[in-house]
Amino acid sequence: MSQRVDYQKQSPELFRKFLEFSQLAEHSAIEEQIQDLVTIRASQLNGCAFCLDLHVKQATIHGERPLRIHHLATWRESPLFSPRERAALGWTEALTRIPDQGVQDSVYDLVRTQLSEKEISDLSFVVMAINAWNRVNVGFRTVPGAYDKAFGLDKAGLS
Repeated sequence: MSQRVDYQKQSPELFRKFLEFSQLAEHSAIEEQIQDLVTIRASQLNGCAFCLDLHVKQATIHGERPLRIHHLATWRESPLFSPRERAALGWTEALTRIPDQGVQDSVYDLVRTQLSEKEISDLSFVVMAINAWNRVNVGFRTVPGAYDKAFGLDKAGLS
């Protein structure tokens, strides 16, 4: 495998601004537990090993149960998720894998029953952020666990 560009060093201003955007999204109306679930699920869908590793460790530090993390890939069939979490996960999948015909009304209607307009908007920004991070980290093959110590993720005990 060839060495990839260090996008943080090559585009420091863009990286810093995008990091600021992501941090704003983290402090949105969407609770931490749902943010953890949607960032893990989007990272699974996008095949981003770095982000999946990072967000599983964050969720663990935040107190998420391991079984729920394992069930995220099958959240539709699992009894472990609340209607609010299911709506958020459905919205996440719809925005992550936008179908040719766009987001179905049924997906939008479901999220409207569980989240306020502000929460839907904020969730959309959380999903946009993780999808962008997934794309850059997949493209540049960022190594999972590479920033554990810097981000305090070694506290998860999942090395």
